Amino acid sequence: MRMQDVSSQSASSLPKDDDVGVMVRNVSKGFGPEGAKITVLDDVSFDIKKGEFVSVIGPSGCGKSTLLKLVAGLSRADAGQVEINGSPVKAAAEAKSIGLVPQSPALLPWRTVLDNVRLPLLINKGANKGRDLRDPEALLRSFGLGNAMHKFPGQLSGGMQQRVAIARAFVFDPAVMLMDEPFSALDEMNRDQQRMGLLEFWQSNRKSVMFVTHSVPEAIMLSDRIVLMAAHPGRIAEIIPVDLPRPREEAAYATDAFRDLEGYVRNSLKKVMREAHG
Repeated sequence: MRMQDVSSQSASSLPKDDDVGVMVRNVSKGFGPEGAKITVLDDVSFDIKKGEFVSVIGPSGCGKSTLLKLVAGLSRADAGQVEINGSPVKAAAEAKSIGLVPQSPALLPWRTVLDNVRLPLLINKGANKGRDLRDPEALLRSFGLGNAMHKFPGQLSGGMQQRVAIARAFVFDPAVMLMDEPFSALDEMNRDQQRMGLLEFWQSNRKSVMFVTHSVPEAIMLSDRIVLMAAHPGRIAEIIPVDLPRPREEAAYATDAFRDLEGYVRNSLKKVMREAHG
């Protein structure tokens, strides 16, 4: 059976061990004044194993980005808990154990590519002690940006700028990487090129990844599992294993296994959207 049913899965039934990189337990979050608060996330529980790539997809308004902010420590849950490698998310964020790649690259235009990637090391010197750090120049070369490191962001394409942002997020060698639709602003050809570059880098630098996306093919190509969310309120509908061999290359798109899984995920999305609209 492809689907992992989580509708009745309690926090105690989910694993809590040294193999878990991200633990989300019974998390709920709402916005608005008391008495009129709108529940955005309702009793969400799942885990991401160390070195596992997990994508989160679902209809607009299901709370994907809100969930990512909770895991990043940028927002606090109303109920439940989030842990990173067994530590409270606040402590993990302060220790720079979490890397975050937003939708926009947010590069400083007056700094070169190399200086943009070096910036976290300069402004977070307290987090540098006693930990492994990635060499910014080597990191840029690994992302195919060796010839661009002395250019300014305005001299790069949108796809290259986003690659710089991803490289910058890896500079502290974080245990967990969170990505909020990092390729959403790119055209499909450029988007596919960037996702394959990310996949190649991740396959040789395994991190726990939570990747928010609206793209079904993107989620399948990148992921070990897909967390499918339903809306109103946001909750987990299914957790879908991606049983495709690694390492993966572009040829995987044309396989029967890929197309079958894509059809399954799309049908599951249609189902939760129908339920959301009554």
